[in-house]
Amino acid sequence: MQYITVKISGIPYGKDKHRGDTEAPERWSQAVKQQTVHLPKVKEACIMKVTFLLPSDKYPTDFPYGPDLDNLLKRFQDALNETIFSETQGKDSCVISMNVTKTKVMNREEAGVHLEILPVSV
Repeated sequence: MQYITVKISGIPYGKDKHRGDTEAPERWSQAVKQQTVHLPKVKEACIMKVTFLLPSDKYPTDFPYGPDLDNLLKRFQDALNETIFSETQGKDSCVISMNVTKTKVMNREEAGVHLEILPVSV
């Protein structure tokens, strides 16, 4: 497997929404799948670095630190299980170490995820 680095564009979402734009989380999942389907398949243990690039509306005054990383990561990895992890036994369980960060970006056009995957020999 080779080193993977890619920027996936779109507005990251975690859990399903029950008000507002309820289809936005599924659009995010589809964007991740569409933008990673042609990447190399992971077939061994790896280290994953994920940086969520979130627009300022994801940081409302009553939630100043933004959405939970674990919720963002769950939806993101579920989408990757259908693309880059699709041929890996145990899917995303091949990730043996992970660094996950979120940061605010200036506008919605910059939003998305910067993903890096580094193969390791165990």
